[in-house]
Amino acid sequence: MQLLKILFIIISVLWLLKVVARLLLPILFQKMIKKVQNQATQNYQQQSARPDGKIKVDFIPPRPNDEKLDKAGDFVDYEEVK
Repeated sequence: MQLLKILFIIISVLWLLKVVARLLLPILFQKMIKKVQNQATQNYQQQSARPDGKIKVDFIPPRPNDEKLDKAGDFVDYEEVK
C-alpha cells in the first residue's frame, strides 16, 4: 500500500512538472530571445555610432626581440648526401 502511494505521488509530481513546463518554458524562451535581440541591436548601434575611418585596437601583441634571433646560434644549410 505504501509503495503504491509513493508511486502515485511521484507520477503526479512528474505530470504536474510536465504541464507547468509546457506552459512556462515558451514564455521564458520568448523573454530570453527578446533580451538577446535588444542586446544585439544596442551593440550594433554602438558600433555604427563610431565615425568612419576610426580603428579601435583592443590588444597589441608584444613584439619579438630581434636580439633573441641573434643569440640562437649559427644556422647551416641542409645538404642531402647520397
